[in-house]
Amino acid sequence: PTAIGRWLSSGGGLDEPEAVGRGYPWYKVVCLTGVDYFSTLAYQPGIALLAAGLLAPTATLVLVAVTLLAALPVYAAVARRSYVGQGSIAMLENLLEGWKSKIFVLVLLGFAATDFVITMTLSAADAARHAVANSFLHPYFGNAQFDLTTLLLMILAIVFFIGFREAINLAVAIVVPFLLLNLVVLVAGLWHIVQHPELITQWRYAMLAHAPHDNWTGVFLISAILFPKLALGLSGFETGVSVMPLVEGEEENTDRATPLGRIRNTRKMLALAAIIMGFYLVLSSFVTTLLIPPAAYAANGPAAGRAVAYLAHQMFGNVFGTLFDLSTILILWFAGASAMAGLISLIPRYLPRFGMAPRWVAYRRPMVAVLLLADMLVTM
Repeated sequence: PTAIGRWLSSGGGLDEPEAVGRGYPWYKVVCLTGVDYFSTLAYQPGIALLAAGLLAPTATLVLVAVTLLAALPVYAAVARRSYVGQGSIAMLENLLEGWKSKIFVLVLLGFAATDFVITMTLSAADAARHAVANSFLHPYFGNAQFDLTTLLLMILAIVFFIGFREAINLAVAIVVPFLLLNLVVLVAGLWHIVQHPELITQWRYAMLAHAPHDNWTGVFLISAILFPKLALGLSGFETGVSVMPLVEGEEENTDRATPLGRIRNTRKMLALAAIIMGFYLVLSSFVTTLLIPPAAYAANGPAAGRAVAYLAHQMFGNVFGTLFDLSTILILWFAGASAMAGLISLIPRYLPRFGMAPRWVAYRRPMVAVLLLADMLVTM
C-alpha cells in the first residue's frame, strides 16, 4: 500500500510482459549473458601465466577444447529441454522425487548463488583495482578500492531497478568496444611476434625443456592437468539458458507448444559466445606468454592480473592504455549483470514453488535489492 511498495512491485517479475518487454534479438542478449565470460579477458591471461607459465597457451587450448566439445553441446541440450528458463537444475530435479529432489535443488541453487554473488563482488573489486592502478585515474580514486567497489555494485543494482531493456542495451555498448580494443592490442602483439620469430623459437625450446620426454605429448599431458586452474567464466552458459525467455524467436514458431525459434537462437547465442571467447583466450595467452617477462606477471608485478592491459600501455602508451583500462573497468563492473540476471531468473522459479519464499521474491526490484545487500556484506 505504500509508495515504496508500489514502486518495488511495479517492476514486475521475469516472466511478466511488463517487466521483460518483448523478446530481444539473440545477438544482443549474448552481450548480457556473455559479459561475465568476456570480462575474464581482463584477468584470465594473467592467471594462466601464473598457473601454467610457459605452458599457458597449450593449457588454454585444452580449456577451449573442453568448452567447445563438452560445455557447449551440454548446454545446447539443456536449451532444448528447459526452454522456459529453469536451466540445467530443472533437468537434474527430475532425476529424483519428493524431498530428495527438493534438497538436491536447494544444494544446486546454493552453489549457483555462491558462484553468481562471487562473480558480482569479485568483478566489481577487480574493476576498482584497475581504476586505482591506472596512473591517470589514481589521483582521483587514490587507494579507495573498497569505496569504489561498493559504488560500482550500487550502480549495477540501479541498472536492474530500471529494467532489462536498459541492461541489454548497456551490455552491447560495453562489450563491443572492449572486444575491439582487445583485438587491436592482441593483433599488434601478434604482429610484433611475427617480426621477431626468435621469440617463438625461444618459447618452444623452453617449453619442451620443462616437459617429460621433451616432446609435445608431455606438454599436452601437463596442460590437461593445469587447465582447471584456468576455467573461469563458464557460468555464462548457465545464465544463457536461465534467461531464455528474453530471447526472441522467429514468428513462425509462436503457435507451437515448444518454442523452436527461441531454442535455435539460444543455441546460436551460446555458440557465438564460446567461439568468440575461445579465439580471444588462445590469442591472448599466446601473445602475453611470449611478450611479458615472468617478473612482470609475478605477484605484485605491473602485469599481475592485467596482462593485456599491461601490453596496451607498453605498446600504445598511457593515453591508449587509459582508454583500454576504462573499457576494462566498465566490463568488469558489468560482469555482475550476467550473474544478477541469472539469480533473479532462477530463484523465483524454485523457492516460491517449494513454499520457501515470500510472494515478493517473484518481483524483480525486491530481488535486486536483496542481492545488492548480499553483495555489500560479502564485499565487506
